[in-house]
Amino acid sequence: MIEMTLREIADVVGGTLHDVSDPEARVTGSVEFDSRRIGPGGLFLALPGERSDGHDFAAAAVAAGAAAVLAARPVGVPAVVVTPEPGTVPASSVALAGDSDGSGAAVLAALAALARESVRRLSARSVGDTHGLTVVGVTGSSGKTSTKDLLAAVLAPLGSVIAPPGSFNNELGHPWTALRADESTRFLVLELSARGPGHIAALAAVAPPAIGVVLNVGTAHLGEFGSREAIAQTKGELVEALPVDGVAVLNADDQQVAAMATRTKANVVTVGQAAGARIRATDVRLDDEARARFTLHTPEGSVEIRLAVHGEHQVGNALSAAAVARACGADLTTIAEALSGARAASARRMDVRTTGDGVTVVNDSYNANPDSVRAALKALVTMSKAGETPRRSWAVLGEMAELGEESVIEHDRIGRLAVRLDVDRLVVVGTDRPSRAMHQGAVMEGSWGEESLLVPDIGAAIALLDAEVEAGDVVLVKASKSVGLWEVAEHLTGNRADDRGNGTEAAQ
Repeated sequence: MIEMTLREIADVVGGTLHDVSDPEARVTGSVEFDSRRIGPGGLFLALPGERSDGHDFAAAAVAAGAAAVLAARPVGVPAVVVTPEPGTVPASSVALAGDSDGSGAAVLAALAALARESVRRLSARSVGDTHGLTVVGVTGSSGKTSTKDLLAAVLAPLGSVIAPPGSFNNELGHPWTALRADESTRFLVLELSARGPGHIAALAAVAPPAIGVVLNVGTAHLGEFGSREAIAQTKGELVEALPVDGVAVLNADDQQVAAMATRTKANVVTVGQAAGARIRATDVRLDDEARARFTLHTPEGSVEIRLAVHGEHQVGNALSAAAVARACGADLTTIAEALSGARAASARRMDVRTTGDGVTVVNDSYNANPDSVRAALKALVTMSKAGETPRRSWAVLGEMAELGEESVIEHDRIGRLAVRLDVDRLVVVGTDRPSRAMHQGAVMEGSWGEESLLVPDIGAAIALLDAEVEAGDVVLVKASKSVGLWEVAEHLTGNRADDRGNGTEAAQ
């Protein structure tokens, strides 16, 4: 963030200074909600958590070098204190366990205000040939994190880029990421997630985007939204937030996204494989690891793209990244080189590894919804069938959460799809009703017998795979984050990822 004095921070967030001997002392380091990550000159956020309260770690954070604490009550060390309004906890996509008095909501609101002011100053800054900060926002029911990683790759040749680690895309992760930007930052790439109407509009107000990307409208969080129409209405809040000189990048292959063109005053750039898309892909083909090659067409010309990330669904993500880079001044050669060199940067998203004994593991276990599971299954089949010698495919799947009344139907459909795609072995993990529906859908679709197996838990899945997976097999692991199915993938590969999740727990 831009350096600020404690007095300035208090003014920005509407707080008061407590135990501060020098109001002109400056915050020169990062803003952190984990006291273990605080450094000299930083600002520590005291948030309530499921197992502990960040206020209890305020003294340790200051001892570690923090200039002050952003808190909901005095903590005995230098602090900017914001007072919760009695009885009011704002609607949020973040559930802070232990926030019974609204203290966490008050600190989150202060964090948002601080991020908004830092981004405002950076965006307005333009000295000589140095441009101000450009904020790029991306939303969609699936693919946000993969696209965010591609955006960071294609914008890097144009200047310094800040993007969130993993999926920091809610009321905590979003402003936390925005506060990573400083005077050296040229581009700030942000994911925007939502669990209800108004959430994306609120995030966009924290770091107003100049460029907005809407990838798709699917069924993620259908149980909370109630309908795809409600999801589309909420995703479109991003393009409504764009300025008249901004750019809205819309997926022409998704009718509900394409229709958002009428909801923005910004310049609209369509992307996709549809004939009318302004940024278009043709001649798409996949190699034996499901990596796409295609011809990218733009008004300036065409170029061949060869992606290093896995799955045909990455073509649409790459088109969106190319459209953003083009809007920021990148030429076709720069775009092609950056896309071709981009690798998966976020843990547990289509992370493909081959073990020493020849088993290929596709760890896509960070999260799941019907659209992303379908894409992952198609990639699995491509990888197993495309080579000269077909390999045996395993799909280890768990529950897709937050689908509401459609949950059983959607799980049944995934089980049936696994049969239609000719996945060799389906292992469904869990005893919940949705998981049983997935297994039963597979059995009913193909009378598979033991080709579809329902196991009670992660331990049983690991035991099965240890006993039956052979060299040359390809194993996909995918489920919603709450299932924790990455334990299966990481057991097979021996690699454990550093997962910071969505950052909704308080520091310890």
